[in-house]
Amino acid sequence: MFVAPDPGRLRLRNSTRAVIGVAAAVAVSELCGLSLTASITGGLAALLALFTVTDATVRDQRITTALLPLAGFPVLTLATTLHGVTLARDAAFMAVVFCGVYARRWGPRGHALGIFAFMNFFITQFLHAVPAQLPELYAAVSLALLTAGAVRFVLWPIERRTPPAAAPPVLPGAGLARLTTRQAFQATAACALALSVGQVLSEDRWYWAVGTAWWIFVNTTSRGETLVRGFRRVLGTLIGIAVGLLVAIPLNGAPAPTAALVAVCVFAIFYTAAVSYSWMMLAVTVMAGLLYGLLGVLDAGLLALRLAETGVGATCAALAVLFVLPVTTHATNDAWIQRALHCVHAATAEAAARLAGDLKADPTPHAAELELLLGRVRMSVAPLVHPLSPFRARKARARHVIALLDDCACEVRGLVSVAADPTASHDARLAAACWRVEAAVEALTVGEMRSSRVANDTREAPPRSETESALVHLHGLEKALSELAMPLGTSPRSPLVGS
Repeated sequence: MFVAPDPGRLRLRNSTRAVIGVAAAVAVSELCGLSLTASITGGLAALLALFTVTDATVRDQRITTALLPLAGFPVLTLATTLHGVTLARDAAFMAVVFCGVYARRWGPRGHALGIFAFMNFFITQFLHAVPAQLPELYAAVSLALLTAGAVRFVLWPIERRTPPAAAPPVLPGAGLARLTTRQAFQATAACALALSVGQVLSEDRWYWAVGTAWWIFVNTTSRGETLVRGFRRVLGTLIGIAVGLLVAIPLNGAPAPTAALVAVCVFAIFYTAAVSYSWMMLAVTVMAGLLYGLLGVLDAGLLALRLAETGVGATCAALAVLFVLPVTTHATNDAWIQRALHCVHAATAEAAARLAGDLKADPTPHAAELELLLGRVRMSVAPLVHPLSPFRARKARARHVIALLDDCACEVRGLVSVAADPTASHDARLAAACWRVEAAVEALTVGEMRSSRVANDTREAPPRSETESALVHLHGLEKALSELAMPLGTSPRSPLVGS
């Protein structure tokens, strides 16, 4: 979590841009004379727009951002209108939960719209908004999305120069075999139980239990991943509450230092999300405490209640994934590892083609996608490598696989760096090394792969330092891939993939 690679400093730039976007959205709301509640709503809308919209192209990101009000405004209206009608409000919330998770089958756009719809209901409960506030809430969200969009697509268009890596698709299926359908039922069951128990603890702050159960299901694919994510959420919340006691309560809602610390929390949310869910939840919890301070309702008892509601939500999520249409880790472990290996092959082929003189070849997107896939591999095998896991042999093998895949990623990054040098050249040794890497990947994956573009290219060229560097990285790749044959080349019911 402290030394996670950040190719091209993308996480750093995205995090900094998020702070600018959220701060600008809040500033615009304040300059327009909107209330504090509306300004907070606008800031959270901007944060969600920047955090959840992850389409593979800038054009698709713009479309998804423009569609967010279509998902958010009806839910915002429904939530405020039913705020004082408990049974109807609860039923409507569960319907939003089911539809929000079910929408993930339509890829990143459905995922973003589902989250935005859910969070509009959640934010309404968080701020205790009423129908009379709807006009300024609409205005705040609209201004926030316009401002965040301007920052993202005009002021600092990071994705134009560095296209985002496409999110890996979920495993296919139909009916109840489809992951998103199963998760929709799981999340709804978890949230319904969390709502019931959460209201016993507090009639005013029950929504934290529902929010916890909901977010635990985001970006998870198996019961093992969900259980680990629940543990990490509770851990991050616990540490965040301790920090809140030391920081948020003494501030007592003082505007300037609170705003500065909220900006730090926004940065931390974006910077740590990809590498540590516990650290991200620490930042979210501290930010929530600071916002409660601005609203004038923060005290130690409220933070303790926040922890209790989080525990309720995590427990309900755990029960749901264990007993409601459970999804094992067998298929997900194998699928993510296979996809990572295919990505290694694609990056190698593109880098080698670039070194051979093909200026259209670009391994950079594949290298970025590999980092994303390795994140999914780590999440998939997280239950096996967790400190509390009692299966030592599985833990050792899973860690070995992750370490070797990290070695592959390191060599790919080095190869991409060499290929980016305009003076790099190609020789027969490079072609032979690429062919061996391709053969090693094919031996580890299921199905046939198209041959590398330069596998049969035997043109001779004077050796250069760039070629020597490329050969070093290719030999490192070959070594790591050959070592992966031991932990991966076992039966389907092996300790690693049969869990």
